[in-house]
Amino acid sequence: MAAMRIDAPSRSVRLDPCDPAFFNDPYPYSHEIRSQVPVFRWEEYGHWCFARHEDVNALLRDRRFGRQILHVASREELGWSATPDHLKPFYAFEQHSLLELEPPVHTRLRSLVNRSFLSRQVERLRPAITSLSNDLIDRLEERHEADLLESFATPIPVLVICDLLGVPGDMARQLLSWSHDMVAMYQARRDRAVEDAAVQATIAFSDFMRRYIAERRKSPRDDLLSELIRAEEEGRKLSEDELVTTAILLLNAGHEATVHAIGNAAKAFLELGLRDGIGERHMEEALRYDAPLHLFTRYALEDLDYNGLRLRKGEAVGLLLGAANRDPARFADPDRFDPDRDPNPQVSFGAGIHFCIGAPLARLEMQIALPLLFKRLPRLALAETPRYRNAYHFHGLERLLVTW
Repeated sequence: MAAMRIDAPSRSVRLDPCDPAFFNDPYPYSHEIRSQVPVFRWEEYGHWCFARHEDVNALLRDRRFGRQILHVASREELGWSATPDHLKPFYAFEQHSLLELEPPVHTRLRSLVNRSFLSRQVERLRPAITSLSNDLIDRLEERHEADLLESFATPIPVLVICDLLGVPGDMARQLLSWSHDMVAMYQARRDRAVEDAAVQATIAFSDFMRRYIAERRKSPRDDLLSELIRAEEEGRKLSEDELVTTAILLLNAGHEATVHAIGNAAKAFLELGLRDGIGERHMEEALRYDAPLHLFTRYALEDLDYNGLRLRKGEAVGLLLGAANRDPARFADPDRFDPDRDPNPQVSFGAGIHFCIGAPLARLEMQIALPLLFKRLPRLALAETPRYRNAYHFHGLERLLVTW
């Protein structure tokens, strides 16, 4: 067990998110915290966190909280120091990110991309996802051992989102590298080396996207990137900076969490001995059972009182999605995998205005790829005990070695 100190009177918890015992299995810790201090100050992060499903679900929807704060308060007002020079390129890029924005800018940008991710639009991708999944399994069949994370869970979402946007699939490996370096900024183990790599990746990814957008302007196609370019050229409230950031965000968010949703689900099915009859209910329960994202932060947009907890404008709060999904007050026997849960109000995709725009696509990829994998390779078995990456607040595997 990781060293954890709970001080109930002060509602304080000390728990290192980089401790392997914790990030490999955070659920026993969240149960203990929830039972003693469901609203607590996580000292390593320096802000209040919420572990109950009721609170997490409510705060995801509470418009008094937002993903950004500098649109309603200055750094001076908040007592923040200036952005370090070496990080300015990263945060200049982030200021146009759909994930970080609040209305009305968020509403404007989301409306431009939302149509492409509606369930009825995403359903058109079913044949392509099926074909890609079968092609990957064809390659696996020729072998007797593989890392499913690298050879199956990773290529599906990244190639699908490349195709949807209209970005060349042969760039997938480079896009993945840039994406991994950028999202590392949100991990607990962040240091100067991580920051420098993120800035370099941001600059390189942005330069690539600007060049590619320039080419696409000359030769538009029937894809989301061409549609966004048309919106910008027609003056439909989209600047080129917003276009570049939105395209990169969709590539990053379109695969990063889905890779681990597929990997975590495959791990659960293998450990539980599930082979036949895997369907949509199994995917929804897998998302609850072992979510790919465990911590989602928001800012108080005003001085407020939340159930007796006084928060000042600009204070961050942490919403523990993985803990909420295992809350016994909302899910009976929460540590048991039960595909028959009804309802199953898991919060792995968030809620409210920042509900994951790619949720219908992620669900479809899981619903197609995983049943095909277990149907065509019925003798799949774990070759080693899977270990998770030191990447909290993300929750995904280092690798998933299997034999058949």
